[in-house]
Order: sequence, then structure tokens, then C-alpha cells
Amino acid sequence: MPFSLKILGSNSATPAYGRHHTAQLLNIGKYHFLIDCGEGTQERLTLFKAKTLRINHIFISHLHGDHYLGLMGLLYTMHLLKRTNDLYLFGQKGLQDIITTQLKCSDSRLNFRIRFHELNPERPEELFEDELLSVTSFPLSHRIPCCGFLFKEKEKPFRINKEKLPQDISLQNIVLLKQGKDIYDENGNILYVNKELTLPPRKARSYAFCSDTKYDEGIIEYIKGVDLLYHEATFLADKLKWAELTYHSTTEQAGLIAKKANVGMLVIGHYSARYKDLTPFLTETKNIFENTILSIEGETIEVEA
Repeated sequence: MPFSLKILGSNSATPAYGRHHTAQLLNIGKYHFLIDCGEGTQERLTLFKAKTLRINHIFISHLHGDHYLGLMGLLYTMHLLKRTNDLYLFGQKGLQDIITTQLKCSDSRLNFRIRFHELNPERPEELFEDELLSVTSFPLSHRIPCCGFLFKEKEKPFRINKEKLPQDISLQNIVLLKQGKDIYDENGNILYVNKELTLPPRKARSYAFCSDTKYDEGIIEYIKGVDLLYHEATFLADKLKWAELTYHSTTEQAGLIAKKANVGMLVIGHYSARYKDLTPFLTETKNIFENTILSIEGETIEVEA
């Protein structure tokens, strides 16, 4: 099952040097989750050949413009593409009013229904769950209400070792083997030993998105041990005071959070427009947390099972 992150936008408040506002497309199995939707997101989706109508869930971390101003354009495009399926939209208080006002003032009606869920910026909350995965929000420390998002696969079943599987075994017993159980007959005698007929489950993968936030070790409990972490790194380390004033993070702070949370890989982004060369971002962060990469627009990050 695929588990991949496509970077659509990587810059902060002002687009610069070919970098755009924050937006990411996360593909987990049959799901295509859009995370934040800065200005120009629908153009980036087209440029990178993403299927817009496959997006059924959109998560908006907060209501600073560089994280949601592309949303109305995307909604109108979905309408023009004859979308009829419900769209699930998760955002902060006020976002629903923004959308309603724009539709009202333009005398517009969408072909599809928006099912809006207002985020709680004060505590973690499960937003979505099925048999494959769950999505949870958690509070971030920013100047206005802001949430991060944790996408996590459920524990996976044991894999059947087809080379050792008896030909006459029933489907019911195969189901029990996938659950990790041994098989017994009606008298309590063991028929099949699970470990002899199965392979270990594939790894359950996880991704955490930490949008705009100052350095806050309080988020570690929510992101601990994730395979892939996105954490904003708006400034280089010498701008620590400015980062604190603006409720943002530096390269070294992002690396320290990744290190303390014991994550697998860190991807940084939300670069300030004051920087053209991103090389120092990678250097400074890797000095704290070695397994760090830059968010580069158009690139896809695969999370291996």
C-alpha cells in the first residue's frame, strides 16, 4: 500500500525564488489527503499531475493566509470539474464562515456538499478513522489557533506464508492466522502453529505534520516515534529571537524536536522569503538531527513499510 508525501508548497508568508505557500498531498492507500492549501495550490496540483478529484479530505492547520488562501479557487475548480462526492474539510473556527460568505457574495452553489469539522486547538482530537488508518489533530503553539496532524496506519495483519500453507486449510482458519492466532481442533488439540505458517506483519507507518509553531516540547508526546515528521523551520539559527517573537521555529529547534521525539526522518520547510539559498537550512538542522531533508516542491517522499 502506498504511503507517500508530495510537497506542493514550501515557503512561508511570501512566495519567493520559485517557492510557494504551504501545501502537501499525502497518499495513503486509496486516500489522498490535502494538508494546507496556500495560494497557488491548485496550479501545483496540475503541474505535478495530481488528480484533484481524488482529494476527499482537506486539513487546514490555521487561518493565516499562506495556509488556506488557495482553498476557494480549488473548491470552485472541483465544482467546474463536476465533482459530486462529499468533501470533508477540517479547519479552525471561522473557516466555514469564510467559505459561506464567498459563495454567498458570488451567488455560487457548489455541485458537492462540504462536510466541515471545526478543529479544537486546545486538545488532541481524532478526526478520521477506518480499518486502515487514523488521523488525529493536536495543538501547536502559534500566534493564532493552530493544529498539527498525525496520520497513522493501524497495526497490520500477519502475512500468510503461501509456500507453507496447507492446501485444505479453510478460509476461516486463514483469517485466524492473519490475526496471529494458533488453530485448534474441537478437542483443543493444536492443528496449525501460527509462526510456522505466517510472516511478521508489515510495519504500520506514520506521518506528523507540524505547521507554524514556536519551539514547544509539548508536541513530543503526539509525534514520538513517527516515521516521518514535517516541522517548520522558518529561520536559520541566528534568528532565534525573531523566531520567538513571531511564534516560529529555527532549523536547530526543528532538529531538536525531531531528536527528542526519536522520529525516523525529518523534513523541514516554511522557509522565510529572506533566504534564497536553502543549503544552510539543511546543514544547521543535520548538525542536530542527521536524518533531515529539505521540502522541495515537486518531490515525493516515500515512507517504507
